[in-house]
Amino acid sequence: MRNAAGTGTGLAAGGFLLAGVVLLLLAIGLNVGVGDLRIPLSTTFYALTNALGWTAEPLNRIHETVIWDYRLSRSLVAAGCGAGLALSGAVMQSLLRNPLAEPYVLGISAGASTGAVAVVILGVSFGAGLSAVSLSAGAFAGAFAAFAFVALLSNGTRSGADRTILAGVAASQLFNAATSYIVTTSANAQQARDVMFWLLGSFGGVRWPEVWLVTAAVGLGLLGCLLYARILDAFSFGDEAAAALGVNTGRARMVLFAITALMTAAIVSMVGSIGFVGLVVPHAVRFAVGPLHGRLLPGCAVAGALFMVLADVASRVLVPQQILPVGVVTALVGVPVFSLILYRVQRAS
Repeated sequence: MRNAAGTGTGLAAGGFLLAGVVLLLLAIGLNVGVGDLRIPLSTTFYALTNALGWTAEPLNRIHETVIWDYRLSRSLVAAGCGAGLALSGAVMQSLLRNPLAEPYVLGISAGASTGAVAVVILGVSFGAGLSAVSLSAGAFAGAFAAFAFVALLSNGTRSGADRTILAGVAASQLFNAATSYIVTTSANAQQARDVMFWLLGSFGGVRWPEVWLVTAAVGLGLLGCLLYARILDAFSFGDEAAAALGVNTGRARMVLFAITALMTAAIVSMVGSIGFVGLVVPHAVRFAVGPLHGRLLPGCAVAGALFMVLADVASRVLVPQQILPVGVVTALVGVPVFSLILYRVQRAS
């Protein structure tokens, strides 16, 4: 009976992944077609198959340029960011045994924001002039400064979940205060507006270099987390249970924290802070495929990618002639779901 149940759950998880991948491909095609210049889904399909040498369909050169130089890279970055945030959220919820944990609980987002603001407003440069590379490098440096602060404050591998959460709260408050101080004392009106838009999350300006970066960060992060899938299953029952099964809990926690910090820092450095993806998606996927991380983690990656691509579509069509920060769209969905999760947690306790 157990084998039959396990096989049934495995088939359900496989079906979920297959359906998610198909819907993700359709969502990317839809996202490529959205904008001032409408591009049919068939045009996007033939642009891809022409590039692969499978077809030789004549296409509008303007459409091809828009697809390859702007929209396809934006859609792929959105998918990668959604996958990474959802994956990080699932890991954090298991490590901290807290259903309300999410990727920014370690203060990574706050540190990245401080680093990016320092580049934009104070002119701190990590290259030749103020460029996208400088902005990403500043955000990345700030994110890892926050992670190092949390590791120091929580006493590294010897800390428990509660102490880690408190250290993350302290880091968030510290770096948010630093960001607010820089903005209020040094920014002009236009700089403050640009910073606010970036802090709410935006895929504007991302191109193929960002695609390769997010692919590498999230791909390696997924591989690393899958290698620790059974250990994450053990962590779900608590540190003592994991230690009784022979898990070096301190080392495993630090490795997994580092993996999630790397993915989160890479994402925030490119597109800013996008909330609620890492909080909401893991719960939805856990309901569909179960709690075992060998199935949960790939499911979160696919579902998070789909959610983020659809959020990017919504950010460009909800308000005519205007692009909303994608973080606003995810919050519109995430806040009601977060409230439901909080209500269920309160009832369970």
